[in-house]
Amino acid sequence: MQIIDKVYIDGAFVTPHGDESFDLFNPATEKVIGRVRLADAQDARDAIAAAKRAFPAFSRTSKRERIEMLKRMHAAVLARENDLLDAIVEEYGAPVSRAGWMARHASDVLLEAVKVLESYAFTRPAGTAEVVMQPLGVAGLITPWNNDAGFICGKLAAALAAGCTAVIKPSEMSAIQTRIVTEALHAADLPRGVFNIVTGRGETVGAEISAHPDVAKISFTGSTAVGKTILRTAAESLKRVTLELGGKSPFVVLDDANFDDVVPMALGAGFMNSGQACIAGTRILVPQHRLAEFEARVREEVARTQAGNPRDPQTAIGPMVSRKQWERVQGYIRIGSDEGARLIAGGEGLPEGVNGGWFVQPTVFSDVSNDMRIAREEIFGPVLSIIAYRDTEDAIAIANDTPYGLQAYVFGADKQRAREVAARLEAGRVMVNTLNHEPAAPFGGFKQSGIGREYGTYGLEAFLEPKAVLAAS
Repeated sequence: MQIIDKVYIDGAFVTPHGDESFDLFNPATEKVIGRVRLADAQDARDAIAAAKRAFPAFSRTSKRERIEMLKRMHAAVLARENDLLDAIVEEYGAPVSRAGWMARHASDVLLEAVKVLESYAFTRPAGTAEVVMQPLGVAGLITPWNNDAGFICGKLAAALAAGCTAVIKPSEMSAIQTRIVTEALHAADLPRGVFNIVTGRGETVGAEISAHPDVAKISFTGSTAVGKTILRTAAESLKRVTLELGGKSPFVVLDDANFDDVVPMALGAGFMNSGQACIAGTRILVPQHRLAEFEARVREEVARTQAGNPRDPQTAIGPMVSRKQWERVQGYIRIGSDEGARLIAGGEGLPEGVNGGWFVQPTVFSDVSNDMRIAREEIFGPVLSIIAYRDTEDAIAIANDTPYGLQAYVFGADKQRAREVAARLEAGRVMVNTLNHEPAAPFGGFKQSGIGREYGTYGLEAFLEPKAVLAAS
């Protein structure tokens, strides 16, 4: 049983003012594995005050100084990679096949920020004027539970690279992972108050950060509903806001695609991170005349997809993060059947051979129309919908007929044609014949999938404000 009873404020681990306890679970066993003492609004105010005190000096540090800090942070997080991997598996339930990437990603994003910073010009000409890219101030960073360490390190890397100081509110459900990351970042020996980490509830700590007048910037990853609340709150003080929200990503299979290659990729995109991914390709668009062929290959591939013990290297799908999330996903499976979709793999209940834990069968529906709830609402579990289309124009129309626009996928043998389809899809990222991540590329959504971008130069500039200096010659 791990007891976590400290938050990190002004360069030190301190006992929070908040006194609420929150149980931490292993989702594969449903057993309590720890308890965290949650921060409250007073702790958030203390953290904001520390970040505000640190900002004047930190904002004047040189690019080289910040690069050296980020390199120390990278080394410190990398040194805790094994501890972090174990926590990701135990506390979140990610399969080891996925958790290894997640643990390494946490340190990688810090090094990627170094690469961006090394070539970034903070001062540039604009006619006779000089434009200076100036750090915004205190940044409030609010992160979710489905990649805790990666989101903490990624947002913090961009904020610090820009010269901002930060207050981070991670999910209370990820406190063990947060403790490891916090200890690593503390070991990197940054100036006091430059970053502060207060684990607490969104309605208390998150709300305080979103409303506080001394916070100049909010970067939030989570649900669209919460993102809208944050945006309304932040509007009162005109905070700059980056929101990375929900998704219902289309996976467009063109009629010349090789199904032997594409079906494993489609399921990989849909079932990634056990389906608990905002970028999951949950709407699979297939040409009507090849539907039966595609379904047959899906059945074969799902039969080989193992759901269960996350410590088994063969497992592809781990448990849902909580009982609440498990019940939500089970509810959507029932909704799909009630709406008239045809179940071709999986279904309600636990996977075969699994007797406990918050596991969901890898589930695929066909005969799905794009107006069904399972095709329009983000499920956040391993539940996919196959939607048949008539021709390419119909596929593009269906793909874009969604309130979301975070990511999309296009697969086809004719690369040029696939790129032409990709150009017409309304999404912040489009993957063409690949599932590979590019850390230098901007990430963020169209429509209700968010506002602004993260990663690369675009992510850095989300924490900067351009200031024009016009002087007499």
